[in-house]
Amino acid sequence: MNDAGRDSQGRRRRALVTGASSGIGQAFAERLARDGYDLIVVARRRDRLEALARRLSPESSVSVEVVSADLSRDDGIAMVESRIARELELDLLVNNAGFGAYMPFVELPPERAAELIRLQVLAVTLLSRAALPAMVARGSGAVINVSSRLAFSASLPSPPLPRRAVYAAAKSYINTFSRILANELAGTGVRVQALCPGVVRSEFHEVQGMDASRFPVGIMSPEDLVDASLAGLARDEVVCIPALDDPGLFAAIDASERRLLEESHGGEVSKRYDSTRG
Repeated sequence: MNDAGRDSQGRRRRALVTGASSGIGQAFAERLARDGYDLIVVARRRDRLEALARRLSPESSVSVEVVSADLSRDDGIAMVESRIARELELDLLVNNAGFGAYMPFVELPPERAAELIRLQVLAVTLLSRAALPAMVARGSGAVINVSSRLAFSASLPSPPLPRRAVYAAAKSYINTFSRILANELAGTGVRVQALCPGVVRSEFHEVQGMDASRFPVGIMSPEDLVDASLAGLARDEVVCIPALDDPGLFAAIDASERRLLEESHGGEVSKRYDSTRG
């Protein structure tokens, strides 16, 4: 067992992973089990979770608890919040559950939009809120929130990118939430990461009737993505973009945001909006 699975007192670490029945979530569960973490795995499909637990427990000699919950529903969020609140020694929370709902906004069913927002915004917020007090009190722990490169795509048209207004906006929330939360928690021993994948080999696109192999971009394996995320977490990277070679590009976004705020704090309307001038 990897030493990452035990803390300085020799206690076996514990992680909760949402959306663990396939793709990125499953890859997180597999990697963390190999590292010796006891697991709580969450998803809608109990049969898949139980199959995962049966495989991981004997392979890695870890305990795997299955929680079947639909985090796009309020009762599902409440169930997992309650489970986290009872778990005073949770070391890692991976908020991964999600879906795309790629379509023009005016065609997106309102109930589907609400499900996406509950899953990508409300669940991430409330599960993080449930987990963090005990982590802060203990002085250690981490939250990984799975976002997307599409969080940075607001200026780009559709096509070639998919119709994604609610999805990309929700991922932008995850990035902003994670960045500000990481600043709030500085010095507590608790880390926060927003993980921004591109196209990953999983069922994510298949369930939307999309063939990812036809996309004109590279496709990353979920295992490589998870390895990069955990390496980035160890380096205290708050925003982890695994395929990005030049981290200076993201630093430039930080600098641009600061400059925008600094140059727009005046109490007078900009001259370009003054219809009485020129």
